[in-house]
Amino acid sequence: MVDFAADAVLVLLDVTPQGTLASSSAGLVGAAGSVGTPVALVVAAPEAHAALAAAAGELGAAVVLTADLGGADAALSVPLVDALTAAHALVRPAAVVVSNSIEGRDIAGRFAARASLALAVDVVGLVRDDEGVVAQHSVYGGSFNVTSAPTFGTPVVTVRQGAVDARAAAVAAPVVEHLEVAPSGAPAAMIESFQAEVAASSRPELRGAAKVVSGGRGLGSQEKFVLVEELADALGAAVGASRAAVDAGYIPYSAQVGQTGVSVAPQLYVALGISGAIQHKAGMQTAKTIVAINKDGDAPIFDIADFGIVGDVFTVVPQLIAALQAKKA
Repeated sequence: MVDFAADAVLVLLDVTPQGTLASSSAGLVGAAGSVGTPVALVVAAPEAHAALAAAAGELGAAVVLTADLGGADAALSVPLVDALTAAHALVRPAAVVVSNSIEGRDIAGRFAARASLALAVDVVGLVRDDEGVVAQHSVYGGSFNVTSAPTFGTPVVTVRQGAVDARAAAVAAPVVEHLEVAPSGAPAAMIESFQAEVAASSRPELRGAAKVVSGGRGLGSQEKFVLVEELADALGAAVGASRAAVDAGYIPYSAQVGQTGVSVAPQLYVALGISGAIQHKAGMQTAKTIVAINKDGDAPIFDIADFGIVGDVFTVVPQLIAALQAKKA
């Protein structure tokens, strides 16, 4: 039996369909390591346990709990909730940390309701005070930074992907323990069938990307929106868009950044032809460096930009792409 540290923080790591840890894992373990001793939980097919445990150790997990996921329930979140419930009972952590992904939010909400624990969503940082773990949030479109903590019990937090820069020290040989999970039989939606949609792209995924280039209605058309993709490729960045650009049909909804789209916190965010409505800023204002290019010098995006260029994107961006290509050459 593993002797867990008093300041243990339980971290549920997302596993990709390819059987590897999701890109959000480093930030999750880093957030946990900033307030305690990370204990990772990975739920996957048995043959993937060893590789996933080693990968979790490289990210800084001192202890790795492995649990089986397979069979007809592989597409459901309920077995993951069962595993998280069993891990929580075993570890008795100071906090439970989950990715703010679509699946992560579902699992965190189910688990918090089942365990009667407080839930803090879309957290951008964790700190610890004399009473326990405190969650940090960016709210009202990034206008305010606030903190939250439960009155009692273990906090369950979902961490915004890309928001945490901290990284835990690698553990060469983490303690690995297999977790036996008894199915709860809790009611859940039944998935009778599904068809995976495969999208091949050389660009990074928008959620959790280190660099993002987004375009707005100022691009003018779907054909001209290609300029955003060209700059993204030159930077090795993901492609995003404002709601106005999505509504205009320039790019699919999956690329929308903002209050009703994806929230991102990259190292670099480049906004092309985006005015900077509060709904858009809500999804990107926590970016570490924001560069805005817009011909309207009074555009609200310049209020939060670290660097701003007042000019026509069709004049400025081609010069920027040429400069980046020349530097690479």
